[in-house]
Amino acid sequence: MTDAAPRRRSRGGGGAARRAERTSVHIETARYIERNIPNFEVLNEEALQIIEANAEIILEEVGVNFVDNPGALQRWRDAGADVQGERVRIPRGLARKLCETAPSQFTQHARNPEKSVVIGGKNLVLAPVYGPPFVRDANGGRRYATLEDFQKFVKLGYMSKWLHHSGGTVCEPTDVPVNKRHLDMLMAHMELSDKPFMGSVTEPSRAQDSVDMCGVLFGKDFVQDNTVLTSLININSPLTFDDVMMGSLEVYARNNQACIISPFIVGGAMAPVSVAGTLTQVLAEVLAGVAYSQLIRAGAPVIFGAFVSSIDMNSGAPTFGTPEASLVTYGAGQLARRLNLPFRSAGSFCGSKLPDAQAAYETANSLNMGLMSGVNFMLHSCGWLEGGLVADFEKFVMDADQLGALHGLAKGITVDETGQAMDAIREVGPGGHYLGCAHTQANFKTAFWKSDLLDYKPFETWEEEGARDTYKLATSRVDHLMANYKQPEMDPAIRESLLAFVAEKKASMPDAFM
Repeated sequence: MTDAAPRRRSRGGGGAARRAERTSVHIETARYIERNIPNFEVLNEEALQIIEANAEIILEEVGVNFVDNPGALQRWRDAGADVQGERVRIPRGLARKLCETAPSQFTQHARNPEKSVVIGGKNLVLAPVYGPPFVRDANGGRRYATLEDFQKFVKLGYMSKWLHHSGGTVCEPTDVPVNKRHLDMLMAHMELSDKPFMGSVTEPSRAQDSVDMCGVLFGKDFVQDNTVLTSLININSPLTFDDVMMGSLEVYARNNQACIISPFIVGGAMAPVSVAGTLTQVLAEVLAGVAYSQLIRAGAPVIFGAFVSSIDMNSGAPTFGTPEASLVTYGAGQLARRLNLPFRSAGSFCGSKLPDAQAAYETANSLNMGLMSGVNFMLHSCGWLEGGLVADFEKFVMDADQLGALHGLAKGITVDETGQAMDAIREVGPGGHYLGCAHTQANFKTAFWKSDLLDYKPFETWEEEGARDTYKLATSRVDHLMANYKQPEMDPAIRESLLAFVAEKKASMPDAFM
């Protein structure tokens, strides 16, 4: 089997590509974040040991359910677990032992090798919102998402400098049959962007389609030897693993592709109201899920996931940006590091219906918490609105702009000769001004992070330009990015093979909208 990856890499880095770039709009993607700041840790050693011991008790005495999956039950029996019906009780220490074969970090390859990402360690990879059935923008308001909307989000993600990853189901294209839309979404990620992306998890056969399409894009041998997909496997909290998600996990693990093993927690509904109790359940669920992935294939890449919100006790609606959710995320980061696993959590979380002050406050709390808690893969980092029901175009570019601030914070404080700036202080002296000094002239282009969206003009200039608020500036930013979008090059033969794969798959089954 001919591996297309080497040809693609050679072409992507050649002189012709560089010449073409100089004559077109420059599309820059920042390298994934490498933290030079410490993680914020809220749990002491005693608390960590208590939570870890309690999680083992839950696995051994309460157990977890593997629903409608006889193969999973047999694998657990063979591994030494006590299986009664669909309930799996895992002996103390077994799940943790199985987790030891999972890698502490891994590379997810992009079709443009310059945009490949390393997930784990001190790194932070930022990916967009995932899963909303609705979209919103300034012109059309709130509506069901279409494939055209999905493709527009992929283009915006490709054009966003601070976003490292194209994501997965950025919105749910409801105008395409349920059983076929994963093919169109994958095609959009592969064709309209050259950043890494996620696979489908809504049915095991769709996970296999994701792997097979990547075999066309990268080459089958390359896919088996390398990770090119990172996909979201949600646990039905509390303590339930369904056949759809586990079936998709089995496909990806078997093919050396990464899975985020992620409890879906709304505190007070799907987990206890206490922070320590929620952390205990999260750890038990992740241990069981990661261990199962290693039963499928030892060494398969996995990520410790934690999606956590609290609940409004009056309405029952999830709430975001709250202190309790932050404490759970900080603690989950510590637990993930003790397991030596990459960590997924946080995002641009908010419950607001519009990109307003509530959305900004809650999003800022959530993004900064993600940076400080040691998150390695941040899904939902831009575009999230209305508790995840809506992907908003204006908020997408607002959030994507603010991700640049995370890059700046993660750099930490440099104390080399340039950072100390003693020459500048000597040159300026008492009562002087730093704008014209040599140090400022040499460093002003890179000294400060600069927003591509927010307005810092004097009042008079701002008023003359229409007194635009952030929402209007974001609408203009969306229009600007879309007007300057240029599709990344793809080998025509690979594109034709992908289109043929999609057409054949669609023709093999009738449309289904349920």
